[in-house]
Amino acid sequence: MRPLHVAVVGAESSGKSWLTKSLASALLNRGQEAHIVDDVLGQWCQREGRTPLRHEQMAIAQQQADTTQWLRRSAPEAWLLSDSTPLVTAVYSQLLFDDESLYPMALAHHGLYHVTLVTGLDLPGVANGLESVSPQVSTHFDTLVRQALEHSGIAYRVVYGQGQKRLNNALLALGLESEDDAAQQVRDQGQFAINQGRSLWQCNDCSDPTCEHTLFSRLLKRRATFKS
Repeated sequence: MRPLHVAVVGAESSGKSWLTKSLASALLNRGQEAHIVDDVLGQWCQREGRTPLRHEQMAIAQQQADTTQWLRRSAPEAWLLSDSTPLVTAVYSQLLFDDESLYPMALAHHGLYHVTLVTGLDLPGVANGLESVSPQVSTHFDTLVRQALEHSGIAYRVVYGQGQKRLNNALLALGLESEDDAAQQVRDQGQFAINQGRSLWQCNDCSDPTCEHTLFSRLLKRRATFKS
């Protein structure tokens, strides 16, 4: 099977980062070359210690696209797994600022992926003391992502399940065989090799969405300030 370029998108706390890293690890253990495109928006927020303003959103979305394109050219024969895409930034901009101007660029870029995986909203909540994000907000985000893809004629697969089941469902959606217990153990033992050791592993039992929950809580908390 030829390597695919895969987009992983979805609402906060839906385990995008966990799934992306798990897929990369599973592919590496099968002898496949796989690269991860990190979430530029999440990295930006962590680096700057704040949420991007409205006028800063496009540059972040463009950087996400440029990073993907650079990896695409650098490793044309490898699997490319994108943890978020410009489409996610476009949806955030609509939710936070009622700004839909990022959609044309984001969707034009998104058409370059072979497969889009949308992470389902069936993971447990995050009990870490953070401000809670309501299910209604997550559902709204999820709806906007799906509507944007459907209106552009971009096919997608929704991935449900927790832990190993979620990973196996994603593998099947990519046309790959699911993992057995032995393969899972090998993958877990080799988790440090993911993304050349630059990315932290996340809990394999609960699909820990803490990172995404932190980001989205911060975005929503400042929404009123940015819109005023």
